[in-house]
Amino acid sequence: MFKFAQKGMVRYLESEALNACGFLTHAFLTRWNGASEGTFSSLNFSVREGDEEDRVARNWEILAGAFQISPSQFFMISQIHGDRIFVVDGLMDKDPSPLPLQCDAVLTASKRVVIGIKTADCVPILLADRVRQVIGAVHAGWRGTALNIVAKSIRVMEERFSSRPEDILAAIGPAVGPCCYQVDEKVFSSSKGDGDWESAFRLCAENGRWMLDLPLANRGQMLKMGLLPENISCMGMCTSCRTDLFFSHRAEKGVTGRQLNFIVLE
Repeated sequence: MFKFAQKGMVRYLESEALNACGFLTHAFLTRWNGASEGTFSSLNFSVREGDEEDRVARNWEILAGAFQISPSQFFMISQIHGDRIFVVDGLMDKDPSPLPLQCDAVLTASKRVVIGIKTADCVPILLADRVRQVIGAVHAGWRGTALNIVAKSIRVMEERFSSRPEDILAAIGPAVGPCCYQVDEKVFSSSKGDGDWESAFRLCAENGRWMLDLPLANRGQMLKMGLLPENISCMGMCTSCRTDLFFSHRAEKGVTGRQLNFIVLE
């Protein structure tokens, strides 16, 4: 289950299951009450699409003030629709890659390091091992889903932190739904030979096109990795249908902002 909450100016959605952990803070932000204007209205966290840098910087200030988080605590990445996973373990200064790192999932057991991803239709997944106190933020578009990024993230949690799948909670945030996400042969072909991935597609009236349920596909990956069904919650809100709440690349024809989804160990 998810519910709306507010801190300061920031309206967001939170998972009741993650809240029950007691050792973390998390949020799936809405687009409300920011400084950006026009097609980026209003709590936009990305300049890559053309928003003004000072307005985006003000949005980061609004978020930091609402959650009492220092801007220096945010560990942000450059998302590339791949399957690279980065582990923040206190050795960031020894990593040779320039910041922001190019990857699509971040894991950490370090306290007060805010990990997050930006979305505008792709699936945001927040993970938490309630025993080992390990967290993760995963960005899963169709390419990342086809590459099994959430399953690979869980595998890294097992290998690096000795997490057990039955101890992991997963919250699937707002994403484009099967009501709106029509894809072509290129996307459908990526599912060939993978029954779980293939089951997320259904034929639509237009020849050579399919409707894709990305949240369902990622849920299937997590079940296959051993997560318990009752430990996976899905918001079930379509970003393309609800542009009053969320940015949507598809509904707004590529000219829109990005909302932030984050998690941090207290």
